Amino acid sequence: MNSGKILLVGFGPGAIQHMTLRARQAIKEADVVIGYSTYIQLVADLLDGKEVIRKGMTEEIDRCIEAYEQASLGKTVALVSSGDIGVYGMAGPTYEVLLQSGWTPASDIDVEVIPGSTALSACASLVGAPLTHDFCSISLSDLLTPWPTIAKRIDAAARSDFVIALYNPKSGRRTQQIVEAQRILLQYRNPETPVAIVKSAYREAQNIQMVQLNAMKDCKIGMLTTVLIGNSSSYMQEGLMITPRGYANKYDNITGEIKTGEKAGRSLNMGLQGWKACVRQYLRDNDALSLRDITQHFDAPLSDILSAISEASNNDTAGEFTVAAVRAGAETAVLAAAQHWGCVRVVVRSEAGAISELLLNAAEFNRRGDWLNLENDNFHLHIDGSRIHQAWFMRQGESLCSVYFTDTIGNTVFNLSLVRNEGQFGASAVQQFKQDWQTLKKNSPQEKTSNE
Repeated sequence: MNSGKILLVGFGPGAIQHMTLRARQAIKEADVVIGYSTYIQLVADLLDGKEVIRKGMTEEIDRCIEAYEQASLGKTVALVSSGDIGVYGMAGPTYEVLLQSGWTPASDIDVEVIPGSTALSACASLVGAPLTHDFCSISLSDLLTPWPTIAKRIDAAARSDFVIALYNPKSGRRTQQIVEAQRILLQYRNPETPVAIVKSAYREAQNIQMVQLNAMKDCKIGMLTTVLIGNSSSYMQEGLMITPRGYANKYDNITGEIKTGEKAGRSLNMGLQGWKACVRQYLRDNDALSLRDITQHFDAPLSDILSAISEASNNDTAGEFTVAAVRAGAETAVLAAAQHWGCVRVVVRSEAGAISELLLNAAEFNRRGDWLNLENDNFHLHIDGSRIHQAWFMRQGESLCSVYFTDTIGNTVFNLSLVRNEGQFGASAVQQFKQDWQTLKKNSPQEKTSNE
């Protein structure tokens, strides 16, 4: 018996001129063509003499099983899908079915994935250049993905300023997902952010709506619609949605001279290394600001700001701030050392913005497993010590001596600060703080070299 073959064919938007040569060849090679009835209709002109198996909307796994069974008979099978079959398409479930059946790439059945232009690419080409910078795609279908997972992805993408393509935004039964998506996005995006809503790109029923984010949910949207939401730089002009690539960050008026301090072919001043120098410069220019002000200005986790300060030098100071990371594994030792600092201020912030400040002696903390607990007649304080990833010593001139404890993503778990009495720190407390700083800090590469 001849070896069978499964051709997983993505044929793009549907118009023949947007179908790749390989996609047309694959359908021509096939003995059997399997697909959702709408997809079969879109490639009907290529199906003469083929055995055609149509399946319904919710019969995706049936299509995969059918393809495997037909290929097991030695046939060449084209399992077709619009767009790119590997993007929200049939490639994934087909491989899952094959692997569960015991198939391997060395088996008699060959499998080939033939990519096509996915919906976000097709839709973007009709409305300008909305995907010129970083973007992501999120499906709003909660038929197979829990809604909390989808909401978390929308939140992360919105917070990170991605251009976002929403697939499966709405159906006859799923009408509130697009409303919730808009609500989440408006927490981070300007209501006037441009949005392109494209239905059936390059097909007879093609329809395009260009709106702003605050009007998105009220537009006509369905399962054949893809929604493209701009980032903070995207704009609408002359009926086109454009997301700048970023040339204006380096060149005056995009095509003009290189901006002062920038170099062609080199990272921006705010690149991976340069942005830390920008943090220190900002601190030198704004010495009255708090760490919280700085994190809000740069929209960065606290640990990133502390790391930038910790790399200061005599020629590149961070204003009044000095910082040192605590060496790995010494977070508990910091708390033990703090018992000798006298009265300290403990600050705990909730994600919603509430702030608790308590004056106490660090010796009053007791540890139960991972938890730091403080219980008395007036209050109970419980801190999950397992969340602590890094501790940082920090001084701001003569006004603040603190230790910040941050989690794995760089946010503050809590912090301890020395308490001033009549505007002054106790001499012994400051001396002990400085001594513990030197004892527990993480050595810099320069210090390691000199120590060696």
